[in-house]
Amino acid sequence: MSIPFSNTHYRIPQGFGNLLEGLTREILREQPDNIPAFAAAYFESLLEKREKTNFDPAEWGSKVDDRFYNNHAFEKQEPPEKCDPKQEKSQISGKEEETPVTILDSSEEDKEKEEVAAVKIQAAFRGHIAREEVKKMKTDSLQNEENEEKEENM
Repeated sequence: MSIPFSNTHYRIPQGFGNLLEGLTREILREQPDNIPAFAAAYFESLLEKREKTNFDPAEWGSKVDDRFYNNHAFEKQEPPEKCDPKQEKSQISGKEEETPVTILDSSEEDKEKEEVAAVKIQAAFRGHIAREEVKKMKTDSLQNEENEEKEENM
C-alpha cells in the first residue's frame, strides 16, 4: 500500500547528482534522438575513461560537493596511488578531452608552491624596506649638504 503524502526522504548517493548533471549537459549539447541509447553510450565512455585514467567523476563530484557542504573533506588528503609521477603526467597529457583538475595533488607539491610564494612575498617586502632606507639616506644626505652650505655662507 502506498501513502500519497509521505514524509519519506530518499538520500541521493554522493556523486550521483554530478553524473546526472554531466549526462544532462551532454544531452542538451548533442540533442540525440534516442536519449536512453545516448545515455548508455555516455556512461560506457565514462567507464572506459575511468579504467584508462583512474579518474572517477562521481568520486570527484562527491568530494567537491563535500568540500562545499562540510569544508572538512580536503583537510587530510589521501596519498595518490603508488605510481610514477612521469607516467601520470603522460596519461594526463595524452587525453583527448580536458578533465577537471583532480583533487589528488600531492601535498608536497602544494607545500613547495606555498614556500615559493612565501619567498617571493618576503623578497618583495625586503626590497620595499631597502628602497625606503635608501630614500631616507638620500634625503638625509641632501639635508646635510644643505646645512653645510648654509654654515659656509654664514
